[in-house]
Amino acid sequence: MAKLIWDKTGEHFYETGVSHGVLYPMSEVPGTYGKGVAWNGLTTVTESPSGAEVSAIYADNIKYLNLMSAEEFEGTIEAYTYPDEFKACDGSVELEEGLTIGQQNRKTFAFSYQTKIGNDVNPEAGYKIHIIYGALAQPSERSYETINDSPDAITFSWEISTTPVSVTGHKPTAHLEIDSTKVAPEKLAKIEAALYGSDSEPSSEPKLLMPDEILAMLKAQ
Repeated sequence: MAKLIWDKTGEHFYETGVSHGVLYPMSEVPGTYGKGVAWNGLTTVTESPSGAEVSAIYADNIKYLNLMSAEEFEGTIEAYTYPDEFKACDGSVELEEGLTIGQQNRKTFAFSYQTKIGNDVNPEAGYKIHIIYGALAQPSERSYETINDSPDAITFSWEISTTPVSVTGHKPTAHLEIDSTKVAPEKLAKIEAALYGSDSEPSSEPKLLMPDEILAMLKAQ
C-alpha cells in the first residue's frame, strides 16, 4: 500500500459562497410541491443539525451500551429580500394586491441553493447543490432603523425546522447534496434542468426532485 501523502497540489479543497436559491412552496395537494421560483438576495444559509445525542446505559455496575437519539435538521436562512411566494410560508396572506396580513397559517416549503467548491489551483473547481425538504419557517424579528450617514439594508432571517422525506433503503432525510465534481456532466444537466427549468424546453416548469428521483437519474445509463 502506498504511503499517505499530505497537502498534494490540487487537494486543498474548500467550500464558500451561497447562490442559486430556489423556493418550492407546498402545493394544495398534501405531500407535493409547486413550481420553483428564484430566491434573489440570498446572503447566508446556516445548517444546524441537532439531536444524535448519546445516552449511556449502565447495567451490572458497568457501562452496558450507548443509545443515540434521533437526529433533526434545522437551519437559518438570511436574505435581503424574498419571493412573493414565500409570504405564505412566513405566515402572511395577501388579501388584495398590496394588502397583506400576518399571523396566519404557515405553509411548508422546500428550498435549494448552491455552494462553491474550490482548491489551491482552481477556485471554480465545482459546486454543490443543496436541497432541504419539509421546511417550516418560524417567526423572526425585523428591525427597521432610521437612515443616517451610513445606511444599510435590513436583512431578513428565518429559522427553519424540517420534516424528513423517505429514501428507499435508508432512514428518511431532510437534506441532501449533489457534488458537481463527482456527477457526470450530462446527468447533472438533467437534474438542473428539472430543478431550475430549461431554455430548450420553455414549457417545463422548475420542479422539486425527491431523493429517490435524483438517485434514479444518477443510476440511469
